[in-house]
Amino acid sequence: MILLLALSISPILITAAAIFLLVFGGVWFVLARVSGEDKPRAEARLDMMRKRRRPTGRMDEVQQTKNDALTAYLEKAATPLADKISGNEKEMGDLREKLMNAGFRREAAPLVFKTIQLGTAAFGLFVGSTYGFFANGFSQDMIIKVGGGLVIGFMIPKFALDFMAKKRKEKIFLGLPDALDLMVVCVEAGLGMDQALRKVADEMQKSHKEIGEEFGIANKQLQLGRTRSEVLQALGFRSGVDDLKQLASILIQADKFGSSVASALRVQSDAMRTRRRQIAEEKAAKTAVKMIFPLVLFIFPGIFVVLVGPAGISMYRNLLSQ
Repeated sequence: MILLLALSISPILITAAAIFLLVFGGVWFVLARVSGEDKPRAEARLDMMRKRRRPTGRMDEVQQTKNDALTAYLEKAATPLADKISGNEKEMGDLREKLMNAGFRREAAPLVFKTIQLGTAAFGLFVGSTYGFFANGFSQDMIIKVGGGLVIGFMIPKFALDFMAKKRKEKIFLGLPDALDLMVVCVEAGLGMDQALRKVADEMQKSHKEIGEEFGIANKQLQLGRTRSEVLQALGFRSGVDDLKQLASILIQADKFGSSVASALRVQSDAMRTRRRQIAEEKAAKTAVKMIFPLVLFIFPGIFVVLVGPAGISMYRNLLSQ
């Protein structure tokens, strides 16, 4: 009886059930890691007691934002998979640099990104297999859709990271001349480089948040005892903006040879403003060419209908009257 029942089940149903169990098992494993249910009962109770015994005056400091809480959960989920999802040293170094350019500077950021990539790949595999099963059944087209869903799900986080890094670099580049002008004013007013960085970091938080964050990190590194050359080099490396790297080199040379920092900053600011104006002029010159396609596709047909439509209706009525 059991043998006949097993033979009557189609291979398509067996494949669908296997895919469902695989995805369900993976989701259950990740949720168990994130929620902490895999901990021993005694350790879980100790963590609960520690949270209850925290002083009320420190609750504001301990309380995290939603983004920080989500990042903590992702780090907890990525820790058990660190050995399996981490690539070679060069690949992880390039990924860490890209994440820093996008604004993600935590130590576990590459592992979290790899975990997200693995999760989106699994979701793409599930969506592709489900769509292929209902659309084509168990056939070669289903295998193509499964592979397409897997590749698309794996590449979506990479495209999103590239887009975020590009937008952040653009914001830093557009706001850097204003930051340099403020730094020139601070230096000429008698402030040192460290105080100027602190002042720029505080003021840029209102208008250019990305530059304020980068300068604030540089200021904290200076307070921790790192040399000025290392801090400036790290500033250019984190941002990924070529102009900021060039600015770091100029400041390092000015500090090394004892030349005027204010004049170097003013020259760099003027050069960056000139480049920003040239980029704006280039985009304005390309506008006429880019407007051809919407004009031809959307505006010209409407104008043609308005101008030629009445004449065409009159000609049609005249032909009918004859």
